[in-house]
Amino acid sequence: MIKAGIIGGAGYTGGEMLRILVNHPDVEIAFVNSTSNAGNLISDVHTDLVGDTDLRFTNEILQNIDVLFLCVGHGDAKKFLEANDINENIKIIDLSQDFRLNRNSSVGDRQFIYGLPELNRDVIKSAKNIANPGCFATCIQLGLLPLAKAGLIKSEVHINATTGSTGAGQSLSATSHFSWRNNNLSIYKAFEHQHLNEIGESLLQLQPSLSETLTFIPQRGDFTRGILAAMYLESNLTLEEALQLYENYYSEHPFTHVSRKNIDLKQVVNTNKALVHVEKHGNKLFIISIIDNLLKGASGQAVQNMNLMFGLEENSGLRLKAANF
Repeated sequence: MIKAGIIGGAGYTGGEMLRILVNHPDVEIAFVNSTSNAGNLISDVHTDLVGDTDLRFTNEILQNIDVLFLCVGHGDAKKFLEANDINENIKIIDLSQDFRLNRNSSVGDRQFIYGLPELNRDVIKSAKNIANPGCFATCIQLGLLPLAKAGLIKSEVHINATTGSTGAGQSLSATSHFSWRNNNLSIYKAFEHQHLNEIGESLLQLQPSLSETLTFIPQRGDFTRGILAAMYLESNLTLEEALQLYENYYSEHPFTHVSRKNIDLKQVVNTNKALVHVEKHGNKLFIISIIDNLLKGASGQAVQNMNLMFGLEENSGLRLKAANF
């Protein structure tokens, strides 16, 4: 059994990590750290876990584990690793943005690998430390990776993507209150969202000659979870050529599927799946990509990476089903 520890277990991503690992056939949860909830039952914070676990939060950090998940805020993962001497044999999977970019991908002697399995699966298998991708970045990249692999991003890419309220995390802010978010829609960080940097690095990894601009307009939706990204660019591919390109690229990836029918968010919510749909309109190739931001966009993908790192079946513990209503 893989012994796992979680730092920051009280938030949204920590809660999702617990829900997955409690039922993972190859994992034992050794401890769940939360400074603010130390001593409290996990099920008192994540109340849907009543009857699933009797574990309590702790403020201790145990070293007799195999893997450590950092479910902490941006900037806090690096601070944690600088302040705590974690055994070098413990694999680390960080869900913050601290180590995603090449220029920031190390701390001390630890080097982090960008953990998008559809891009770096073979490297992930031998990695000791993983930087889990951002949720917007995951969704958008899955819509563009096949084109970049074929060297076919040859015009500006226009992207509009909408995320659920859980993407903002659990801390309250003016734009996360129900009374503001409900029946509302807003744009934020237009053209300058931080996930553009990791998207750009991944596309350049596959298409080194890439020089085209990615124009990204992020939106806050009035739903709780999920991301839908709609993007288009100029392309000489026929629809059938595009479909074959995408289907071939994802043929061996268990969670990403190409749908020849239009897709909607409820198809992936509460699952680790990603669905991609492509259409051709004149000389424009139109791509829709959807994921659950807390699973494929965060904790589910982190467990997917853990499975690869420990030689398990990639979808072990992640056979989650979406509701059909």
